[in-house]
Amino acid sequence: MAYLNENYLKLQAGYLFPEVARRVREFCEANPEAAKRLIRCGIGDVTEPLPRAAVEAMKRAVEELGHPESFRGYGPEQGYEFLRSTIAQHDYRDHNIEIAEDEIFVSDGSKCDCGYILDIFGDQNKVAVPDPVYPVYVDTNVMAGHTGHGRKDGSYEGILYLPCTAENNFVPDPPKVHVDLVYLCFPNNPTGAVASRAELSRWVEYAREHEALLLFDAAYQAYISDPEIPHSIFEVPGARDCAIEFRSFSKNGGFTGVRCGFTVMPKSLLAQTENGRRLPLHPLWQRRWSTKSNSVSYPVQRGAEALYSPEGRKQVRSLIDHYMGNAKLLRDAAADAGLETFGGINAPYIWVKMPGGLTSWQMFDRMLRQLNVVITPGAGFGAQGEDHFRISAFNSRENAEEVAHRLKTL
Repeated sequence: MAYLNENYLKLQAGYLFPEVARRVREFCEANPEAAKRLIRCGIGDVTEPLPRAAVEAMKRAVEELGHPESFRGYGPEQGYEFLRSTIAQHDYRDHNIEIAEDEIFVSDGSKCDCGYILDIFGDQNKVAVPDPVYPVYVDTNVMAGHTGHGRKDGSYEGILYLPCTAENNFVPDPPKVHVDLVYLCFPNNPTGAVASRAELSRWVEYAREHEALLLFDAAYQAYISDPEIPHSIFEVPGARDCAIEFRSFSKNGGFTGVRCGFTVMPKSLLAQTENGRRLPLHPLWQRRWSTKSNSVSYPVQRGAEALYSPEGRKQVRSLIDHYMGNAKLLRDAAADAGLETFGGINAPYIWVKMPGGLTSWQMFDRMLRQLNVVITPGAGFGAQGEDHFRISAFNSRENAEEVAHRLKTL
C-alpha cells in the first residue's frame, strides 16, 4: 500500500473558507426563507464584471488561436515576455524600482505562489508569521513538513507567531530572535492594516542582519490610497537582497476566476546549503517552474496585459473605487452599531472587534441567524484573531448598503 504524506494529518481543521461554506450551506438547507435574504461578506471574492479591456483582449487572443498563422502551443513556463516586460515597466521601473523582465514569474495567483515557494526551501528554516494571518502561509508549511504538531489554540510547534494587535496597529515588530523566513502581507488580510516605510525598513534591516528572507504578499497593493504607504517591499533600499514579492490580478482586475498573478524573484537573493554554500534562488525557482508548470494560458496573459493599457487602468481604478466605497459604508455602519473597527481605508477588509462574551465563531452564527449576513470569524486567522471578525467589501453596492442597514440593528 502507498504511504501518504502524514504532515497533512497535522492540519487541525478544515481550511477556514470551506468550513465557512459548510456552515452556511447547512443554515440555508435548514432555513430556506432566510437563505433568500443571505448576503455573503465572508470570503474575499470579487463580484463585479471583468474590465472590458481584459475581456476584449482575451477574445482577440482566443481568435488568434483559431487560425494556423497565429496559433500558439506551449508558452514560456515563466510567462510570455509581453506580460513580464509590461509588469516590470509599469509596476516597478515607472516607480524607480529596478526589476528585470526575467525576475518576473507569471502564475495562476499569489495564493498558489505562497505555497509553491516552499518547493525551493529546506525544512530546517525557522518560519515566522503574523498572528492573525492568512491561513495559507501556515497550512502550506504544515503540509511541507516545516512545523511540529498543532496546539490547542490552533498554533503549531516550530512556527514563531508575531502578535498583531490594535496596540501595534496590526503591524508586527521584528522578533528579538533569529528566523529564516518571514511572511508579511500588506495591505493585510485579514486586518486591513498597512505598513509604513519606516516599519518596512525595520523589517529589511532585520532580514539583512539575520540573513533572513521576507516573503512579501502584496496582493492588495492596488487598494492603497495613502501616498506615503509603499506599494512594494522593493521601495525600501536593500530589499532586493532579502525579499520575494507576490502579486495578483485577482483583486484589482477581478481575476479571481480567471487566475493570474506573479512572483518577483530578484537574482541577487541567496540561500545556503547544509554545508554552508551560498547559492542564488533565482535559478532554482526557474527550474521549479520549468519542471512543474506550463504557466498561464495565452488568452489570460493577454487579458492581464490589457489591464495596464490606458483603458484598462481606468477600468481597474473604477473597480477599486467601487469596492472601497463599499468598505466605507460597511466600516461606518459597524462603527454606528457601537463596534470598534479597523482597516477599510487602504484595503477592502474591515476588521471588527467583538462585543464581549462571544467567541468569533459564535459571532459568525449570530450574524448568520439574526442578520442573514456571512462574515469571517477571526479565530480562523489565528489566536490573536479570536476577539475579531472580518467583513469583506467585495460585493455589489446594493448588497453593501443592505448589510450596512442590517449592521446598524445589531
